Amino acid sequence: MQKTANWIGDIIVRYRWFMAIGLFLFSMLAASGMRLLTFSNDSRMFFSKENPQLQALEELEKTYTKVENVLYILIPKSGNLFEKKSLAALEFLTEESWKIPFSSRVDSLSNYQHTQAFEDDLMVADLIRDAEILSDEDIARIKRIATTEPMLLHSLVDEKGSVTAININIIKPDDKSYNVKDVNKAAIELKELMETRYPFLAVYLTGGVMIDVAFGEAPKRDMSTLIPIMFGLLLFLILFSLRSVFATFATLTVIVLSTITGLGLAGWLGIVLTPASANAPVIILTLAVADSIHILVTIFYQMRAGTARRTAIRESIRINIYPVLITSVSTAIGFLTMNFSDAPPFRDLGNIVAMGVLSAFVYSVFFMPALMAIIPVRVKVQKQNKKNQPFALLAEFVIKRRTPIFWSMLVIIISTSSGIFKIHLNDEFIKYFDHSYDFRIASDIAAEHLAGLEIIDWDLNAGEEGGINDPKYLQNVEDFANWFREQPEVRHVYSITDIIKRLNQNMHGDDPTFYKIPEKRNLAAQYLLLYEMNLPFGLDLNNRINVDKSSSRMTVSTPNIGTAGVLSLERRGRAWLAEHSPAMSTYGSGLSIIFSYISERNVRSMLKGSVIALILISLIMIIALRDLKLGLLSLLPNLTPAFMAFGVWGLVVGQVGLAVSVMIAMTLGIVVDDTVHFLSKYQRARREHGMNAEDSVRYAFTTVGSAIWVTTLALVGGFTVLAFSGFQINSHMGAMTTLTIVFALILDFFFLPTLLIKLEGSK
Repeated sequence: MQKTANWIGDIIVRYRWFMAIGLFLFSMLAASGMRLLTFSNDSRMFFSKENPQLQALEELEKTYTKVENVLYILIPKSGNLFEKKSLAALEFLTEESWKIPFSSRVDSLSNYQHTQAFEDDLMVADLIRDAEILSDEDIARIKRIATTEPMLLHSLVDEKGSVTAININIIKPDDKSYNVKDVNKAAIELKELMETRYPFLAVYLTGGVMIDVAFGEAPKRDMSTLIPIMFGLLLFLILFSLRSVFATFATLTVIVLSTITGLGLAGWLGIVLTPASANAPVIILTLAVADSIHILVTIFYQMRAGTARRTAIRESIRINIYPVLITSVSTAIGFLTMNFSDAPPFRDLGNIVAMGVLSAFVYSVFFMPALMAIIPVRVKVQKQNKKNQPFALLAEFVIKRRTPIFWSMLVIIISTSSGIFKIHLNDEFIKYFDHSYDFRIASDIAAEHLAGLEIIDWDLNAGEEGGINDPKYLQNVEDFANWFREQPEVRHVYSITDIIKRLNQNMHGDDPTFYKIPEKRNLAAQYLLLYEMNLPFGLDLNNRINVDKSSSRMTVSTPNIGTAGVLSLERRGRAWLAEHSPAMSTYGSGLSIIFSYISERNVRSMLKGSVIALILISLIMIIALRDLKLGLLSLLPNLTPAFMAFGVWGLVVGQVGLAVSVMIAMTLGIVVDDTVHFLSKYQRARREHGMNAEDSVRYAFTTVGSAIWVTTLALVGGFTVLAFSGFQINSHMGAMTTLTIVFALILDFFFLPTLLIKLEGSK
């Protein structure tokens, strides 16, 4: 192996111009694929086509309608919605909302189809009409209806009458004519018009369309802010640690080439970028530093000792090529096992980063040394006093106090890892975005005052054509709806039984005692037919009743209770159906349900990926080190940091969502880096220099301690920057990775050396 390393070093130095120019041209060819990259901001991007919950939702949408929504929230600054000017503004916004592209339905207090009896006829009309000429009595009547009608209260108006909502359904056609940006632009323009025309109103905007747009906006924000910060930080760290402008330039070149190669290859492979995978450049930028630093530190170490530059380059390649290869392959394996994820964006992230990491290996080992052999780098020869080096002093400290350090580290490992038992799975997809996003503020207001954006849809089948008119079916639906209304986390339930009951009351002279399910099937059918015939265009019941009237759709709305709360509610709902109405038994559906299941599914799938990554990395370590004991021993400092990080997360945060569920597989390959370099130097001291365990630890600290410290600083800096992302998936990923890397450094500097000395003794 050493002969091969020597041969590679000779080739690189001898054919340095060919190597540098050839690899640069290759990087340009690969990077040209970046023009083929496309971006998706559909909130459903997190779900694979095989996802059973997604398939159920698509079936529901085929039965009823496939829609997104735009939701306006109006809050009069006076605190009273029910006054002429506010109702007139609501009426104006309702009419203008129909002009938003692809709008198919507008629901508001203004056009709510209120029914009442008039002699023997059923009158169906807008609740609010010509608001500016309404009398005080008319406004009082409207307020009474709005704040008592089950279909309106908590859905379109709060109980105080101080907040109202206008919901616009947006149909998404299957062709390419739909553009979410056009819808968003029109909605924002209408919001701005309302704020200008009615300054006494606070206008907020949220909904599925705004969420999709935010998914597209998040990576652009990160790219424009985080990457420049990351570049500046890396520039400072490299320049400070290497104290060479030329070396800093060479390292930054490797970083840039690795990043554009990874992205370019993703373009050639047809990978679609998403908010989760779009942070691949930041991760590649961070990881690409490590290989270069290890090689450059050795080059400068040799040159300061008086070795000629090109000889130092050959020696650095000889010493580092195999550890760098092992760490690059291990890191790539860790990211590639993200293909076990149930969320396609994380698969794409893993693949892009893996390609970037392997590119970084090629550029660090072949391109950068060739560049360093070309650039006239000069280093002042210095007298080496190893005993006074910081890492030599650290080595002495660890060796002399190895017993208390060893047991202290065990206590720290156990105590921090115990926090894992406090972790529970939960996600709040609205909180994926921080309050710098306007729609997040609007969503929080909707959750505080109205029904909220987390819904569960139930497709309740009657079992026969026209079966929804069967009084027994309607009573079962009514009982199911009432059960939900008794649940503390439920804010609103939309069921056709509320319409049927009101129609029954209307057709009996508005007698309140008849606000109930009709006793005869033909009556329910006649009432519903009469009602539908009087509904204006766009306000029919197609989104509530299927074509042959064999099933109806019931919607349960909750505020932001998180995926754990939604799953619990859905499972309790299924249990109620199984016990009280088994003929209607079904699963709840909707985006909230899919997001609720994805974290659970992802944890299970990623555990498989982590086990496979662990096995592969372990085999690589054993083969590379040619030592079964050292290979198995390396698992402790490689696995333990992830457990410690999850433990701290459990103690501080408590819940784990979609982003954190991929962390073990992702970080396993990263933390191997320091362990491999430390063990390779330790083993070199044992085999080549015949040192005992203590002296080998000293040798490892003095030869590679500085490089480990610098690469860790770079990794921590990069992922800490990512932790400041306004997109929660990215920020949680950054925070957890940072924690893991910090713990890995502590273990490699304090736990691993003491463990080596204890196991290998003085032989």
